Amino acid sequence: MIKRLCSISIILSSVTFGLAQKAIPLDTVHWDINAKSYVLENFKGQEAIYLKEGEIALKDVLFLNGTIEYDIFLKKAPAFPGVYFRINNSDAEHFYLRPHQSGNPDANQAIPSTKGITPWQLYFGPRYSFPYKYTYDDWTHVKIVVDGNRAQVYLNHAKQPNLSWNLFHQPKEGGIRFTGGGGKALHIANITINKEDHEIKDFKPIERKPIEGLVPQWEVSDKFEEKLIKEHTGLKAVIDGRTWGKKINVEEGTAANISRQVQLYDDGPGNTVFAKITVTSNKDQTKLFEFGYSDRAVVILNEQPIYKGTNRFRSRDYRYLGTVGLFDAVYLNLKKGENTLLVAVSEDFGGWLVTGRFSDPSGIKIQ
Repeated sequence: MIKRLCSISIILSSVTFGLAQKAIPLDTVHWDINAKSYVLENFKGQEAIYLKEGEIALKDVLFLNGTIEYDIFLKKAPAFPGVYFRINNSDAEHFYLRPHQSGNPDANQAIPSTKGITPWQLYFGPRYSFPYKYTYDDWTHVKIVVDGNRAQVYLNHAKQPNLSWNLFHQPKEGGIRFTGGGGKALHIANITINKEDHEIKDFKPIERKPIEGLVPQWEVSDKFEEKLIKEHTGLKAVIDGRTWGKKINVEEGTAANISRQVQLYDDGPGNTVFAKITVTSNKDQTKLFEFGYSDRAVVILNEQPIYKGTNRFRSRDYRYLGTVGLFDAVYLNLKKGENTLLVAVSEDFGGWLVTGRFSDPSGIKIQ
């Protein structure tokens, strides 16, 4: 009987330890610190790291399901502090705050990292962010619960989740890292990781209305340098030199994500691909094609350029985000039979994206 009670006591102790995690010490034993500068100090009653232009990655810990919690002392300045989890090479899940957007609909962001790109120009709106008024004179507590393909975030010990969303990658355990405030250094403290607690409560992700009639799939070329298409006279040689075969599908009912198939940040040169569809027309006719892209595009019909533009962050005014949508249109002079429509899409950051539809698809077929 005594032996049995001892066994029960050990089990209960293990459960208690699993559910009541202590903060992970902020030191170089537990963390890889990669930053322009940092200070380990006691700040506002917490053992904290003051992190500038960098990140801290947890050593020797793989995370699949559980709860991630931390405190952060925000400043009212442009910054994007947050946490990456389930990191596998250049893919990860990501949640971050925008303290300079306090009270606005985009005060924060849930987003994937796909081949090193975080495409907030695709994953935007109330499905992936929520308005929140931050405080700048006290700690902000962040709690993220992860289970399978679902996640929830609670700010400042909220009883109900502030945001519930479906994760973007297949569940696979991976690393964890925290980022600071960019050029504006911020304090981070009291980081805990609890793999035993991953209960999802009241999971109600917001649905996003799809754009009707979009081209559902594009074929994309290999990557090349944008400067090669600066002059229209060299277009044919660039087109002829491409390799093909990779397909990208529309996501979120909004746009296709090129970074699903093409790695922007690698050792190879280039920031541009061709996205292609073949349009078969039953006669010679003109059709309006509405489209969107990020960040810059050249539209080419049957090897002839017909449009050039930019949709980059802040390209149209100082608050312009460059989010993707059907904001541009061009009239296509289609010949009877097959027509090749190419969109050369160049990317800087924020999302490598293409989308489009024919307002009147009668008399044509799209491949």
